[in-house]
Order: sequence, then C-alpha cells, then structure tokens
Amino acid sequence: MIAGLITIAGGILAASALIIARKPSAKELIEKLTPYQGWIGAVMFFWGVWECFGALRAISLLGHRPLLWVFWAATGVADLVVGFLLAFGLITKYALSKNEVTKKRGEQLRMKLAPYQGTFGLLAVCMGALYIVWIYV
Repeated sequence: MIAGLITIAGGILAASALIIARKPSAKELIEKLTPYQGWIGAVMFFWGVWECFGALRAISLLGHRPLLWVFWAATGVADLVVGFLLAFGLITKYALSKNEVTKKRGEQLRMKLAPYQGTFGLLAVCMGALYIVWIYV
C-alpha cells in the first residue's frame, strides 16, 4: 500500500502544473507535499530501480502473464523517471557534486526528460492507483 501511495504522491508533484491548470483547488494539497518533494523523489527513484530490475529478472512472466509483466515494468519506469526528476536536487547534492562531468551529464539527462515530467507524473498517479486496486482489492 505504501508503494502505491508514494507513487501517487510523486505523480501528483510531477504533474502539479497540469493538475493545477485543470483544478485550481488542488493547489493546497500540492503545496503540502512540496516540502517533501526531494525525499519522495529519492524513494521513488530507488523503488523504480528495484522494480525495473525485478521486472527484468521475471521476464519469463511475459510468456504466460503478459499484462502483469507490462504493469510491473510500466510502474517501475514511471517511478524511476518521476523519482529522478523530483529528487534531482538531492541526487546532485549527495551523489554528483564531487564530479563535474557526472553532474553535467545528469543535468543533460534531466533537461531531456523535463518536458515529459507531467506525462510521467500522470502515468505515475494512474499506476499507483492501479497498484493499490490490483494488489489490495
């Protein structure tokens, strides 16, 4: 349940511009989550790495449970990308700050992914909700 809720919270933060444009009353909720953005992103990033490796290890599921495998892989990718975008400040501060080359490459990757932040955010919200429904209902 926690994984689904973290995915939803991160997705809301990532898609905040799109959500506020359609529903201005959501701004209050998003402002409550904003101080925790970096840490939610860091948890999502590492959880996404774990999910992607898990999906790759279980690629045999693709033959007899393809929907489950695609769901698993899509959730992992959404968590990984949204987590990276939300936690980029923390990642830069703690992991990339010692090497200028890796810091610059990280910034280039973030710039390539940033235009898709809203899309990945909405995907993360959907995947988090589906995760909760699929696993717990």
